[in-house]
This record gives sequence, structure tokens and C-alpha cells, in this order.
Amino acid sequence: MQDELSQKFAALADPTRRAMIARLYQGRATVSEIAEPFLERMSLPAVTKHLQVLERAGLVTKTQDAQRRVCDLNPEGIQEAAAFLEQYRQAWEESLDRLGEYLKSVSANEAKAGRKKTHGRKKQAE
Repeated sequence: MQDELSQKFAALADPTRRAMIARLYQGRATVSEIAEPFLERMSLPAVTKHLQVLERAGLVTKTQDAQRRVCDLNPEGIQEAAAFLEQYRQAWEESLDRLGEYLKSVSANEAKAGRKKTHGRKKQAE
């Protein structure tokens, strides 16, 4: 059995499911409302299967409201995936900052070396 975090990222790997998540960021919606943009290329049962994957991964909750099934984002599920990525985002930013500083120092050293060569040539020409 996959661990919960792996399930979340596997669910988010599919562009259709990411589009469904994006729709739910706008607010809760019925299964029919979520399915609407996808019905030209897939059936309602296929949309329902995508929603089930998101629900099993803990990213979406589904409740019964009279005759309608209403979906909503599960903030805890999203936060778990975001927290995992956040720790690596900080490391990547620190690494990129170090790379930026290194590139600045290399550029400055190359600029100094270029000025020395140019300055030496001007004196010889005089």
C-alpha cells in the first residue's frame, strides 16, 4: 500500500485531477459542476473516478447535500503536500542564492581580468 504522501502526489500527477483541484480552489462544487468542462472528452463515470482518486488521497472531501454530491478541498491534505515541498523549496532557494553569488564573483573576476588586458594594450599602443 502506498503511503499517504505518495498517494497525494500520484493523484496530483494527472492534469485532469489538477484542473479539478483548481476548480475547487474557487469554492465547493457539485460533481456535475466539476464534470462540466470535461464532458466533451470523458464520461461522467470517468470524472467520478478521478474525484475518487482525489478523495482517497485525502485532497478532496465529498458530502451528500439532498440529491447532490458536493465536493470541497480538504485543507489538511493539501497542507501535507505543501509542507513537504516547502522544506525543499527553502533548500533550492538557498542553493540558487549561493549559485547567484558565485556567478557574480566569477563575472566580477572576469571583468577585472578583461580591464587589465585592455589597459595593458593601450599603454603599448601609445
